[in-house]
Amino acid sequence: MRRRAAFLVSAAALAALAACGKKPEPAPAPSAEAPSAQAPAAQAPATATVPAMTPPKRKPGLWEQTISMSEMTQKSSICIDKAVEDAMGWWGQQTTKDMCAKQSVTRALDGSWRVESECSMGSGGKTVTKGVASGDFGSNYRMEAETITTGAAAPQMNGSHKMTLTAAWKGPCPAGMKPGDMQLPGGMKINMLEMAKASKD
Repeated sequence: MRRRAAFLVSAAALAALAACGKKPEPAPAPSAEAPSAQAPAAQAPATATVPAMTPPKRKPGLWEQTISMSEMTQKSSICIDKAVEDAMGWWGQQTTKDMCAKQSVTRALDGSWRVESECSMGSGGKTVTKGVASGDFGSNYRMEAETITTGAAAPQMNGSHKMTLTAAWKGPCPAGMKPGDMQLPGGMKINMLEMAKASKD
């Protein structure tokens, strides 16, 4: 139960992030006028990160998201408000922090956000995740992540799993959906906050 809940929480966050289709701005090119002694510093690789910054927050409202993992694609929608975002975060990092020895979200020089985590999911094994997210988190965002799982009780859960999440803001939450509610295919509805709380019990 803890494993499934944590996956759904992460998936929901990733989906909202993926809807941000804004392309990251290219890193500034080294100045040709800079002294040669400064050249090594100016030629930092594009994958380097700048000092830690506060991760962006999703705009309150209804987010429609698509998650693709292996041969599975799932569409859903989730109602977000400030309380949900503060409790979960777009990557679910707040919800699963007690399970993880390492969690980091850093800003890269190209404007994207790099996420890394190392978590112990009980019977779900140990997971090491690395991902990259881009977008404005107000209209859409996108995230690509790879998770390597070892020691899971179910053999099929072990190994490398890649996931892509795209999300788009659709407007205010409709009547009948409260903050934290996620609408799944087939009409099924779950509440992410309630599921995250249950996963800790």
